[in-house]
Amino acid sequence: MSRAERNIEWIETHCYVPDGKLAGQRVQLTDHQKLWMISIYDSPTRTFILSMPRKNAKTALSAFLLLLHLVGPEAVRNGQLYSSANSRDQAAILFKYAAASVRLSPTLSDFVSVKDSAKSIECPQLGTVYRALSADAKTAHGLSPVFIVHDELGQVKGSRSELYDTLETGSAAHDNPLSIIISTQASTDNDLLSLLIDDALQGEDPKRKVILCTYDGEHVYSDEALNAANPHFGDFMNQDELRDIAKRAQRMPSLDAAYRNLHLNQRIAVDDKFISLNVWKENSGKPETWRGQRVWAGLDLSAVSDLTSLVLLTESGDVHCFNWLPADGIHDKAARDRVDWPTYAKNGHLELIPGRTISYDFVAQRLLEIFNNCDVQAIAFDRYNMRFLIPELQRLEFSPTMIDKFREFGQGFVSMSPAIRTLEELLLNQKLRHGNNAVLNICAHNVTTQSDPAGNRKFVKPDSRHDSGRKIDAMVSLAMAVGVRQSHELEEKKPKLKLNALKFY
Repeated sequence: MSRAERNIEWIETHCYVPDGKLAGQRVQLTDHQKLWMISIYDSPTRTFILSMPRKNAKTALSAFLLLLHLVGPEAVRNGQLYSSANSRDQAAILFKYAAASVRLSPTLSDFVSVKDSAKSIECPQLGTVYRALSADAKTAHGLSPVFIVHDELGQVKGSRSELYDTLETGSAAHDNPLSIIISTQASTDNDLLSLLIDDALQGEDPKRKVILCTYDGEHVYSDEALNAANPHFGDFMNQDELRDIAKRAQRMPSLDAAYRNLHLNQRIAVDDKFISLNVWKENSGKPETWRGQRVWAGLDLSAVSDLTSLVLLTESGDVHCFNWLPADGIHDKAARDRVDWPTYAKNGHLELIPGRTISYDFVAQRLLEIFNNCDVQAIAFDRYNMRFLIPELQRLEFSPTMIDKFREFGQGFVSMSPAIRTLEELLLNQKLRHGNNAVLNICAHNVTTQSDPAGNRKFVKPDSRHDSGRKIDAMVSLAMAVGVRQSHELEEKKPKLKLNALKFY
């Protein structure tokens, strides 16, 4: 057998699928994976770059290669093995895959020790040690790796990474070190992974190899595109799910860039407009009154002189938007922002507060009116400026029950991503009626999304400073209202314990 054939046989004999529908079964490498193994091991290789879309088992293959070099025929006695990632969460993924495969394997589990707290795996008999490292951890200077996996290197912004440089230079102590780079493509040509891919594609150093799975044609939402970019589209991937993602991206601008980057592996920044003009117009029906309704709300409190927005959402999808700006200097602000704020105030889409700053007593008065005229279920807020509103609520003698309706809502990926997804579904299915509030329309036009490596999203302002003052506050409030309604409804569905049925001893 060749070296690659020997390694393929070892993986298929000793490694087990760590998760998914085939979890617990012995690994059967795909034809593509076997070809990549041949490329790595049947000719001299220093760096092997495998760039392809998500869900093509990049991390699983890397975990099997890691075990091959930790305890298999590629192991070097007393060798140090490392994986690097941009964050601790990402660094933990490869470790978890490798650890799960070890625990599932009747043979490997006898020879390999897993230390979850240290994110390390060892083979005491060979003296080999693997550790997962992240860029936000302490320095990695002094390490001497013989095998490295750089996980999702495309997340590195710019042309350099201290952790990457440290590990690569540390490998110089070995005769035949091997680095595996697995990632979807980076955003720009000037990012580290792009530079490495472009250099490898030149072919000047035969020991630096690259497999680039992508699609550059015109039919980006077709099966042709998905099949071309995803080597395992016809193997174990969920084709219907990918087709659904493509259809959603075709209609929703906010999903298009992420779809192209994560599922077609195109070199593109993962941020774009959140909503298309047509989809937004499809939801522009006139809302019914909010008075007497069950409502959920999102409150985006601004800095001293910026836009503050409150959005109410009823059970039937009616959207009511309240907005405030300081009255003094409003014409100068309109010129700077290129937004006709005075006209919007005259038409009732914006309330001007006397003075040069946002006085939260006006906001508190509006909140009291809402509480007195409808059934408020929950109000989501960003805690940053809430400390200035609380004294005004207390001054107006908001009851503890009313105060309890206010729910802190984070603005990061974890909190915003589910809310953004639900908001998209409501808009796509024409479940909202926003009534063409002018300020909300501006914010809907401006708002863009940014994605993390896991595909979670949050709202961000547009890059262009000429984009209607870059205001997105009302859309943030709408997303928070959607999110808090979703959370509140889930709480209501939870079974309630009947205290009179419990016996206490």
